[in-house]
Amino acid sequence: MRALRIDRFGDLEVLEPADVPEPRPADGEVLVRVIASAINPVDDKTREGAIGEGTPPLPMTLGWELAGIVVSPGASGLSVGERVFGMSHQLETGRGSWADLVAIPAASIAQAPTSVSLVEAAALPLPGLTALQTLDWLQVGRGDRLLVTGAAGAVGGLAVQLARARGARVDALVSRQAQIQVVRELGADHATTDRTTLPAGGYDAVFDTFGAFVTDAVADGGRYASIATQAGPVPDLSHRRVRTTINQVREDGRGLAELAAAVDAGSLKIRVDAQYGVQDVKAAHEHFRRGNLNGKIALIF
Repeated sequence: MRALRIDRFGDLEVLEPADVPEPRPADGEVLVRVIASAINPVDDKTREGAIGEGTPPLPMTLGWELAGIVVSPGASGLSVGERVFGMSHQLETGRGSWADLVAIPAASIAQAPTSVSLVEAAALPLPGLTALQTLDWLQVGRGDRLLVTGAAGAVGGLAVQLARARGARVDALVSRQAQIQVVRELGADHATTDRTTLPAGGYDAVFDTFGAFVTDAVADGGRYASIATQAGPVPDLSHRRVRTTINQVREDGRGLAELAAAVDAGSLKIRVDAQYGVQDVKAAHEHFRRGNLNGKIALIF
């Protein structure tokens, strides 16, 4: 079967389809025929060797997300032919999703949303779980005022929608004027490119997707979560009784089921900027690198 693997770190020339043995599911795993996946920033960093300590050994198959069809359900309760989607924590497990077949724990997948294609579903697991798990930590609920920084990005855009569905009032900090209308359409009540206009202490919670560290914006006794691990820890705000964290995504089948339900209920929109066949993976990455995306870049197997 095909897999997109690297046997050394480097630029796009190291990323090539390889013929590898089909995986054999272990106890508790499901064998999935991958229909689509997507490109995430972590895939680029891993390929380049920028992750450093904790990188799986070479050679490695890349990719974190998948949507496909169950080939062998094991004891999962799923049926052969069922549509599923999932996230594999490639850095922790070494199990990449950019392959024709993936053996993945049943607890790390869920039935795919029925109202969208598998290509669209494949763009949801990593940013969707990141948004959902971080909002859970922030305890965002009805009546809360939430600020999302980088709200036009993959994670930020989903966080805006999920928080609105919980009844929160959501403001957005974006990097370009053109993104203001995008995040307003996703549900942001107010959007700005100017961090100096953010109200001091105006938010019960801040969801920081890129290391903006707009700590003055969170109210005393509030919550501040960052997912920008490369930017370092959130400054200590304990003197203001503000809880802080750097949140890292984890595999979570129940969370995926919650996301699928939100998609099918119409409260969560998945954005796909473009899709490429796996044979055009280098062109897909070049598109990804150009930036200014309105959604994910999908890979079709």
